Amino acid sequence: MTLEYINNLFVNLHDLLASLLLLFLPAWLVDLLLTVLAIAVLIVFLVIVVMSQVYLERRVIARMQDRLGPNRVGPFGVLQPVADVMKLLTKEDIIPSQADRILFRLAPIIVLVPALLIYAVIPFGQGMTIADVNIGILYAIAIGTLTTIGILMAGWSSNNKYALLAAMRAVAQMVSYEVPLVLSVVGVIMLAGSMSMVDIVNTQRHLWYIVPQFLGFFVYFTAATAELNRSPFDLLEADSEIVAGYHIEYSGIRFALFFLAEYLNAFAIAALAATLFLGGWLGPFLPPYIWFLIKSYGLFFILLWLRGTLPRVRVDHLMGFAWKILLPLALVNILITGVGLSISQASV
Repeated sequence: MTLEYINNLFVNLHDLLASLLLLFLPAWLVDLLLTVLAIAVLIVFLVIVVMSQVYLERRVIARMQDRLGPNRVGPFGVLQPVADVMKLLTKEDIIPSQADRILFRLAPIIVLVPALLIYAVIPFGQGMTIADVNIGILYAIAIGTLTTIGILMAGWSSNNKYALLAAMRAVAQMVSYEVPLVLSVVGVIMLAGSMSMVDIVNTQRHLWYIVPQFLGFFVYFTAATAELNRSPFDLLEADSEIVAGYHIEYSGIRFALFFLAEYLNAFAIAALAATLFLGGWLGPFLPPYIWFLIKSYGLFFILLWLRGTLPRVRVDHLMGFAWKILLPLALVNILITGVGLSISQASV
Protein backbone atom coordinates (compact mmCIF):
# COMPACT_ATOMS: atom_id res chain seq x y z
CA MET A 1 0.00 0.00 0.00
CA THR A 2 1.73 3.17 -1.22
CA LEU A 3 1.64 6.55 0.51
CA GLU A 4 -0.13 8.04 -2.51
CA TYR A 5 -2.85 5.40 -2.20
CA ILE A 6 -3.29 6.24 1.49
CA ASN A 7 -3.57 9.95 0.64
CA ASN A 8 -6.27 9.26 -1.97
CA LEU A 9 -8.05 6.97 0.47
CA PHE A 10 -8.33 9.77 3.05
CA VAL A 11 -9.69 12.16 0.44
CA ASN A 12 -12.24 9.62 -0.77
CA LEU A 13 -13.34 8.82 2.78
CA HIS A 14 -13.86 12.52 3.47
CA ASP A 15 -16.00 12.92 0.35
CA LEU A 16 -17.96 9.74 1.14
CA LEU A 17 -18.64 10.87 4.72
CA ALA A 18 -19.79 14.28 3.51
CA SER A 19 -22.15 12.67 0.96
CA LEU A 20 -23.66 10.34 3.57
CA LEU A 21 -24.24 13.15 6.07
CA LEU A 22 -25.90 15.31 3.41
CA LEU A 23 -28.58 12.63 3.05
CA PHE A 24 -29.79 13.25 6.62
CA LEU A 25 -28.51 16.71 7.66
CA PRO A 26 -28.53 20.23 6.22
CA ALA A 27 -25.40 21.43 4.43
CA TRP A 28 -24.42 23.97 7.12
CA LEU A 29 -24.52 21.29 9.83
CA VAL A 30 -22.46 18.91 7.70
CA ASP A 31 -19.81 21.62 7.23
CA LEU A 32 -19.79 22.25 10.98
CA LEU A 33 -19.44 18.55 11.84
CA LEU A 34 -16.63 18.03 9.32
CA THR A 35 -14.82 21.09 10.68
CA VAL A 36 -15.12 19.79 14.25
CA LEU A 37 -13.85 16.40 13.08
CA ALA A 38 -10.90 18.03 11.33
CA ILE A 39 -10.05 19.99 14.48
CA ALA A 40 -10.21 16.81 16.59
CA VAL A 41 -7.90 14.98 14.17
CA LEU A 42 -5.54 17.97 14.17
CA ILE A 43 -5.38 18.05 17.98
CA VAL A 44 -4.57 14.33 18.15
CA PHE A 45 -1.92 14.81 15.49
CA LEU A 46 -0.39 17.76 17.35
CA VAL A 47 -0.21 15.79 20.61
CA ILE A 48 1.73 13.08 18.75
CA VAL A 49 3.95 15.75 17.20
CA VAL A 50 4.76 17.26 20.61
CA MET A 51 5.61 13.86 22.07
CA SER A 52 7.91 13.16 19.12
CA GLN A 53 9.53 16.59 19.56
CA VAL A 54 10.26 15.91 23.22
CA TYR A 55 11.79 12.55 22.35
CA LEU A 56 13.85 13.95 19.48
CA GLU A 57 15.11 16.86 21.55
CA ARG A 58 16.39 14.54 24.26
CA ARG A 59 17.93 12.00 21.91
CA VAL A 60 19.44 14.45 19.40
CA ILE A 61 21.01 16.75 21.99
CA ALA A 62 22.25 13.73 23.95
CA ARG A 63 23.91 12.50 20.75
CA MET A 64 25.52 15.89 20.19
CA GLN A 65 26.83 15.93 23.77
CA ASP A 66 28.00 12.29 23.72
CA ARG A 67 25.24 11.08 26.05
CA LEU A 68 22.65 8.33 25.70
CA GLY A 69 19.43 10.19 26.43
CA PRO A 70 16.23 8.30 27.37
CA ASN A 71 16.70 4.57 26.76
CA ARG A 72 14.83 2.78 29.55
CA VAL A 73 11.10 3.33 29.07
CA GLY A 74 10.12 1.37 25.99
CA PRO A 75 12.41 0.33 23.11
CA PHE A 76 15.06 3.03 22.61
CA GLY A 77 13.18 5.12 25.19
CA VAL A 78 10.31 5.94 22.81
CA LEU A 79 7.76 5.69 25.63
CA GLN A 80 9.56 8.27 27.77
CA PRO A 81 7.26 11.12 26.54
CA VAL A 82 4.25 8.99 27.58
CA ALA A 83 5.78 8.59 31.04
CA ASP A 84 6.36 12.35 31.20
CA VAL A 85 2.71 13.01 30.37
CA MET A 86 1.52 10.58 33.04
CA LYS A 87 3.82 12.20 35.60
CA LEU A 88 2.56 15.70 34.84
CA LEU A 89 -1.10 14.61 34.90
CA THR A 90 -0.75 12.93 38.29
CA LYS A 91 1.32 15.57 40.08
CA GLU A 92 -0.42 17.76 42.64
CA ASP A 93 -1.78 21.06 41.34
CA ILE A 94 -0.61 23.78 43.73
CA ILE A 95 -1.77 27.41 43.70
CA PRO A 96 0.13 29.89 45.93
CA SER A 97 -2.04 31.20 48.77
CA GLN A 98 -1.44 34.85 47.83
CA ALA A 99 -1.81 34.38 44.08
CA ASP A 100 -4.58 35.90 41.97
CA ARG A 101 -6.40 32.59 41.53
CA ILE A 102 -8.51 33.58 38.52
CA LEU A 103 -5.62 34.95 36.45
CA PHE A 104 -3.38 32.13 37.67
CA ARG A 105 -5.80 29.58 36.22
CA LEU A 106 -6.42 31.50 32.99
CA ALA A 107 -2.79 32.16 32.07
CA PRO A 108 -1.89 28.62 30.82
CA ILE A 109 -5.06 28.52 28.73
CA ILE A 110 -4.37 31.92 27.16
CA VAL A 111 -0.85 30.74 26.29
CA LEU A 112 -2.05 27.42 24.83
CA VAL A 113 -5.07 28.53 22.78
CA PRO A 114 -3.15 30.83 20.35
CA ALA A 115 -0.62 28.04 19.83
CA LEU A 116 -3.47 25.82 18.63
CA LEU A 117 -5.27 28.49 16.58
CA ILE A 118 -2.21 29.11 14.40
CA TYR A 119 -2.61 25.65 12.85
CA ALA A 120 -6.01 26.59 11.41
CA VAL A 121 -4.32 28.33 8.47
CA ILE A 122 -1.24 26.15 8.00
CA PRO A 123 -1.58 24.01 4.85
CA PHE A 124 -0.31 20.51 5.61
CA GLY A 125 -0.88 19.47 2.01
CA GLN A 126 -2.95 20.29 -1.02
CA GLY A 127 -6.50 20.67 0.25
CA MET A 128 -5.39 19.91 3.84
CA THR A 129 -6.12 23.29 5.42
CA ILE A 130 -8.84 23.93 7.98
CA ALA A 131 -9.29 27.58 6.87
CA ASP A 132 -7.72 28.99 3.72
CA VAL A 133 -8.23 32.69 4.42
CA ASN A 134 -6.82 35.43 2.20
CA ILE A 135 -4.92 36.97 5.14
CA GLY A 136 -3.50 33.70 6.46
CA ILE A 137 0.01 34.94 7.27
CA LEU A 138 -1.36 38.09 8.93
CA TYR A 139 -3.71 35.91 11.00
CA ALA A 140 -0.88 33.58 12.08
CA ILE A 141 1.36 36.45 13.20
CA ALA A 142 -1.48 38.27 14.99
CA ILE A 143 -2.63 35.14 16.84
CA GLY A 144 0.94 34.33 17.85
CA THR A 145 1.34 37.67 19.64
CA LEU A 146 -1.48 36.80 22.06
CA THR A 147 0.88 34.46 23.89
CA THR A 148 2.55 37.54 25.37
CA ILE A 149 -0.58 38.34 27.36
CA GLY A 150 -0.70 34.88 28.95
CA ILE A 151 2.97 35.03 29.93
CA LEU A 152 2.52 38.40 31.61
CA MET A 153 -0.59 37.10 33.40
CA ALA A 154 1.33 34.06 34.66
CA GLY A 155 4.12 36.16 36.14
CA TRP A 156 1.81 38.78 37.65
CA SER A 157 -0.73 36.39 39.14
CA SER A 158 1.89 34.17 40.81
CA ASN A 159 2.68 36.90 43.39
CA ASN A 160 6.35 35.97 43.05
CA LYS A 161 8.88 38.66 42.31
CA TYR A 162 11.07 36.26 40.33
CA ALA A 163 8.13 35.13 38.21
CA LEU A 164 7.10 38.75 37.59
CA LEU A 165 10.65 39.76 36.67
CA ALA A 166 10.91 36.83 34.27
CA ALA A 167 7.54 37.68 32.72
CA MET A 168 8.55 41.31 32.17
CA ARG A 169 11.81 40.26 30.55
CA ALA A 170 9.97 37.69 28.42
CA VAL A 171 7.48 40.30 27.21
CA ALA A 172 10.28 42.75 26.40
CA GLN A 173 12.12 40.08 24.43
CA MET A 174 9.05 38.85 22.56
CA VAL A 175 7.84 42.33 21.61
CA SER A 176 11.32 43.31 20.44
CA TYR A 177 11.74 40.28 18.20
CA GLU A 178 8.21 40.44 16.83
CA VAL A 179 9.14 43.58 14.88
CA PRO A 180 11.86 42.00 12.68
CA LEU A 181 9.80 38.79 12.55
CA VAL A 182 6.87 40.58 10.94
CA LEU A 183 9.09 42.56 8.57
CA SER A 184 10.96 39.42 7.48
CA VAL A 185 7.86 37.98 5.76
CA VAL A 186 7.02 41.19 3.88
CA GLY A 187 9.38 40.21 1.08
CA VAL A 188 7.57 36.87 0.65
CA ILE A 189 4.22 38.66 0.49
CA MET A 190 5.60 41.06 -2.13
CA LEU A 191 6.82 38.19 -4.31
CA ALA A 192 3.66 36.10 -3.92
CA GLY A 193 1.24 39.02 -4.24
CA SER A 194 -0.97 37.41 -1.60
CA MET A 195 -1.15 36.74 2.13
CA SER A 196 -2.94 33.43 1.65
CA MET A 197 -0.75 30.54 2.80
CA VAL A 198 -2.02 28.33 -0.02
CA ASP A 199 -1.27 31.00 -2.64
CA ILE A 200 2.22 31.49 -1.22
CA VAL A 201 2.92 27.77 -1.60
CA ASN A 202 1.50 27.63 -5.13
CA THR A 203 3.71 30.53 -6.29
CA GLN A 204 6.82 28.53 -5.30
CA ARG A 205 6.29 25.71 -7.81
CA HIS A 206 9.28 26.82 -9.89
CA LEU A 207 11.49 28.43 -7.23
CA TRP A 208 11.38 28.25 -3.44
CA TYR A 209 11.46 31.66 -1.81
CA ILE A 210 14.45 30.74 0.34
CA VAL A 211 16.59 31.51 -2.74
CA PRO A 212 15.54 35.13 -3.39
CA GLN A 213 14.58 35.63 0.26
CA PHE A 214 17.54 34.03 2.03
CA LEU A 215 18.10 37.20 4.06
CA GLY A 216 14.41 37.25 5.02
CA PHE A 217 14.61 33.57 6.02
CA PHE A 218 17.63 34.26 8.24
CA VAL A 219 15.85 37.15 9.98
CA TYR A 220 12.63 35.15 10.34
CA PHE A 221 14.23 32.03 11.78
CA THR A 222 16.51 33.93 14.15
CA ALA A 223 13.72 36.20 15.43
CA ALA A 224 11.36 33.23 15.77
CA THR A 225 13.96 31.32 17.79
CA ALA A 226 14.31 34.28 20.14
CA GLU A 227 10.55 34.68 20.43
CA LEU A 228 10.28 31.02 21.41
CA ASN A 229 12.81 31.64 24.22
CA ARG A 230 15.00 28.84 22.89
CA SER A 231 18.81 28.68 22.95
CA PRO A 232 20.83 30.76 22.54
CA PHE A 233 18.08 33.22 23.55
CA ASP A 234 16.65 31.30 26.53
CA LEU A 235 17.90 33.61 29.28
CA LEU A 236 14.37 33.88 30.67
CA GLU A 237 14.25 30.23 31.70
CA ALA A 238 17.90 29.72 32.56
CA ASP A 239 18.34 28.26 36.02
CA SER A 240 21.29 30.54 36.74
CA GLU A 241 19.30 33.64 35.79
CA ILE A 242 15.89 33.70 37.44
CA VAL A 243 15.05 30.22 38.74
CA ALA A 244 12.71 28.74 36.10
CA GLY A 245 11.05 31.78 34.56
CA TYR A 246 7.51 33.12 34.62
CA HIS A 247 5.98 29.67 35.33
CA ILE A 248 8.01 28.94 38.46
CA GLU A 249 4.89 28.64 40.63
CA TYR A 250 3.07 26.25 38.27
CA SER A 251 2.96 22.50 38.71
CA GLY A 252 1.16 19.46 37.36
CA ILE A 253 -1.25 19.92 34.49
CA ARG A 254 -0.94 23.73 34.44
CA PHE A 255 2.82 23.49 33.92
CA ALA A 256 2.15 20.85 31.26
CA LEU A 257 0.02 23.38 29.34
CA PHE A 258 2.95 25.82 29.21
CA PHE A 259 5.19 22.95 28.15
CA LEU A 260 2.72 21.90 25.44
CA ALA A 261 2.34 25.47 24.14
CA GLU A 262 6.11 25.89 23.86
CA TYR A 263 6.51 22.85 21.63
CA LEU A 264 3.39 23.66 19.62
CA ASN A 265 4.81 27.11 18.92
CA ALA A 266 8.18 25.59 17.99
CA PHE A 267 6.57 23.28 15.42
CA ALA A 268 4.34 26.13 14.17
CA ILE A 269 7.41 28.31 13.58
CA ALA A 270 9.05 25.49 11.63
CA ALA A 271 5.83 24.80 9.70
CA LEU A 272 5.41 28.47 8.80
CA ALA A 273 9.04 28.67 7.67
CA ALA A 274 8.53 25.57 5.51
CA THR A 275 5.40 27.14 4.02
CA LEU A 276 6.83 30.59 3.39
CA PHE A 277 10.35 29.76 2.27
CA LEU A 278 10.63 26.05 1.38
CA GLY A 279 7.60 25.49 -0.83
CA GLY A 280 5.35 23.95 1.81
CA TRP A 281 4.01 20.62 0.60
CA LEU A 282 5.68 20.85 -2.83
CA GLY A 283 8.08 18.08 -3.76
CA PRO A 284 8.50 15.09 -6.11
CA PHE A 285 7.47 11.45 -5.69
CA LEU A 286 6.19 11.56 -2.10
CA PRO A 287 2.68 12.68 -1.04
CA PRO A 288 2.41 16.41 -0.25
CA TYR A 289 1.90 16.05 3.50
CA ILE A 290 5.04 13.87 3.74
CA TRP A 291 7.11 16.63 2.14
CA PHE A 292 5.58 19.14 4.52
CA LEU A 293 6.52 17.03 7.56
CA ILE A 294 10.04 16.42 6.26
CA LYS A 295 10.66 20.14 5.84
CA SER A 296 9.06 21.05 9.19
CA TYR A 297 10.98 18.44 11.16
CA GLY A 298 14.16 19.41 9.32
CA LEU A 299 13.78 23.00 10.51
CA PHE A 300 12.94 21.79 14.02
CA PHE A 301 16.21 19.86 13.93
CA ILE A 302 18.01 23.17 13.36
CA LEU A 303 16.44 24.45 16.60
CA LEU A 304 17.84 21.39 18.38
CA TRP A 305 21.21 21.91 16.72
CA LEU A 306 21.36 25.50 17.98
CA ARG A 307 20.41 24.44 21.50
CA GLY A 308 23.05 21.74 21.63
CA THR A 309 25.78 23.95 20.18
CA LEU A 310 25.59 27.62 21.11
CA PRO A 311 26.02 29.23 24.55
CA ARG A 312 23.50 31.74 25.85
CA VAL A 313 23.93 35.37 24.89
CA ARG A 314 24.03 38.20 27.41
CA VAL A 315 20.74 40.01 27.97
CA ASP A 316 22.01 43.36 26.64
CA HIS A 317 23.36 41.60 23.55
CA LEU A 318 20.02 39.83 23.24
CA MET A 319 18.05 43.07 22.98
CA GLY A 320 20.65 44.87 20.91
CA PHE A 321 20.72 42.06 18.35
CA ALA A 322 17.00 42.56 17.65
CA TRP A 323 17.10 46.32 17.18
CA LYS A 324 20.62 46.84 15.78
CA ILE A 325 21.06 43.78 13.57
CA LEU A 326 17.82 41.99 12.67
CA LEU A 327 15.62 45.06 12.19
CA PRO A 328 18.01 46.77 9.73
CA LEU A 329 18.49 43.47 7.87
CA ALA A 330 14.72 43.06 7.55
CA LEU A 331 14.38 46.59 6.15
CA VAL A 332 17.26 45.99 3.73
CA ASN A 333 15.55 42.79 2.56
CA ILE A 334 12.32 44.70 1.84
CA LEU A 335 14.29 47.35 -0.07
CA ILE A 336 16.15 44.76 -2.17
CA THR A 337 12.91 42.90 -2.90
CA GLY A 338 11.14 46.10 -3.95
CA VAL A 339 13.99 47.15 -6.23
CA GLY A 340 14.16 43.66 -7.76
CA LEU A 341 10.43 43.62 -8.46
CA SER A 342 10.58 47.10 -10.00
CA ILE A 343 13.43 46.09 -12.31
CA SER A 344 11.70 42.85 -13.37
CA GLN A 345 8.42 44.66 -14.08
CA ALA A 346 10.20 47.39 -16.02
CA SER A 347 12.01 44.81 -18.17
CA VAL A 348 8.71 43.13 -19.00
